[in-house]
Amino acid sequence: MIKKKECVAMLLAGGQGSRLYALTNKIAKPAVTYGGKYRIIDFPLSNCANSGIDTVGVLTQYQPLVLNEYIGNGEPWDLDRSYGGVHVLSPYQAKHGSEWFKGTANAIYQNIDFIKNYNPEYVLILSGDHIYKMDYADMIERHKKTGAACTIAAIKVPMEEASRFGLLNVKADGEIYQFEEKPAKPKSDLASMGIYVFTAEKLYKYLEEDELDPSSSKDFGKNVLPAMLSSGEKMFAYEFKGYWKDVGTISSLYESNMDLLSERPQFDLSDNSWRIRSRNPIAPPHYIGESGRVTNSIVSSGCEINGSIEKSVISHDVEIAKGASVKDSIIFAGAKIGENAIVENAIIDEDVIVGKGARIGVSAEKEKKIAVLGRGIKVSDGAVVVAGEILDKNVGEEE
Repeated sequence: MIKKKECVAMLLAGGQGSRLYALTNKIAKPAVTYGGKYRIIDFPLSNCANSGIDTVGVLTQYQPLVLNEYIGNGEPWDLDRSYGGVHVLSPYQAKHGSEWFKGTANAIYQNIDFIKNYNPEYVLILSGDHIYKMDYADMIERHKKTGAACTIAAIKVPMEEASRFGLLNVKADGEIYQFEEKPAKPKSDLASMGIYVFTAEKLYKYLEEDELDPSSSKDFGKNVLPAMLSSGEKMFAYEFKGYWKDVGTISSLYESNMDLLSERPQFDLSDNSWRIRSRNPIAPPHYIGESGRVTNSIVSSGCEINGSIEKSVISHDVEIAKGASVKDSIIFAGAKIGENAIVENAIIDEDVIVGKGARIGVSAEKEKKIAVLGRGIKVSDGAVVVAGEILDKNVGEEE
């Protein structure tokens, strides 16, 4: 007899993250750094652990190496289990050939056997590029009470921005009667968060039907969910009222990091009642030298600060030399900022070296444009990277 898990979570983490440009040229989007000591994937994994969900399939595809190594056996998130736990699932060769995941629905379809191995009553579908804290157990409980085939997490968005989202039109009790995919004239401000709870048997049925449809783009939002609604399945919205940010763009990733530094932070990462776990390297405490100055910033372990930092998020093992100034910026692990360099309104990726006297992102314009330097590149002494420029190759006089 197959052992039974009440709920299995499937975490979609295979996206290329093309709107993050240089930051995802060499790694998958969910592996991108956030808040100094986290990666984006820490949030859904921690939410699962905190919600009592101990079986998670992580579906990878694009540049999975860093992500796979980071997840490991799942121990940092208390997901190292002999039965269940976290499993990295990538496209593989089956009897009838192998192929990349064609869309979100096809990615789950290709891994139906993994889900069925645990014989769950419910399946939770998650995205790997959102920053938020959510008790999935509450959402599953609502799903049970309504007797829904599918429950969709939703959040209210400003009406002037609603046309950017997939919207849910609902009755007074939250039952969904219509989907609108990025409508020009929205009737609702309730946006889908891309988080779904399915009754398992219903999920299998509609995934199999979708797979047989040659006209389908194999996507939950575009195909599977509308098909369920048009077939008369009972579907409900679960309204989420906490902090939620889709960090799939340079501007949204930057804004969400800066949210951590506001006078009254919208998002509290120090709340031990809902702990966000991560796989952190062992490093000594950060060191601030006599010439170092830190104002309204997050500075992680292993850093050596001899310059000035203002309103910035600094990951572990970063070196900021004497006379250097970092302001309104995000610096990823292992970066080195040389003497008298100026970094403003920038995202500096891992292991970047910024030379002496270089100027990154400095601008006299009032409009804030974010400069981005990709992983491992070198900026020569005195070189200039203008505001808004996104680079993934070395910067020097010879160029």
